[in-house]
Amino acid sequence: MARSRSRQPQFDSRDDLLDGAAATLDLHGRSGDEARTAVRRFLGAESRSKRGRVVHIITGKGKGSQGGAVLRPLVAAELRGACAPLVADWSRDTDDGGYVVRLR
Repeated sequence: MARSRSRQPQFDSRDDLLDGAAATLDLHGRSGDEARTAVRRFLGAESRSKRGRVVHIITGKGKGSQGGAVLRPLVAAELRGACAPLVADWSRDTDDGGYVVRLR
């Protein structure tokens, strides 16, 4: 039996996901546990606000972290995992310092 892999959605310049966000969460300076909790709360609250809403989660590029980026992979894991029921589409933002997310 073939194993299915969860992949990040792919978007192009015609996708309205890249047009702008209704709300932003900036995770700079937070630990992994703090960021995980903040992302779950933020997406939960925003998903109740308006169906199909687009939000922006800023992680930074990880240049200040010893050993590489911590928050970027953590947020991607949340978008694929615990937060997946709230998320319709997502992509890295244009400067690669976070994610743009369309909620269900």
